[in-house]
Amino acid sequence: MKKMLPLFLVFLISAAFAEIVQAQCSICTKTAQQLGEGPAQGLNSGIMYLMFTPFIIVGFIGYRWWKTNKEADEMPDA
Repeated sequence: MKKMLPLFLVFLISAAFAEIVQAQCSICTKTAQQLGEGPAQGLNSGIMYLMFTPFIIVGFIGYRWWKTNKEADEMPDA
């Protein structure tokens, strides 16, 4: 846990000072400009949602893998 604390603090500080993210490619930006402000924000939120979903899945799988390997290393040899 002590090793994770500095990483968490860096993440927390960077998230606090981050600017608003515009997660749109050039084609999506032109489409959003034609839609107007409200729908453009909805489009941007949808893109961010779709971007974070694979990261969460891979992060969960990685955490489970790390935890399983950690438990296997702690088992005494018989």
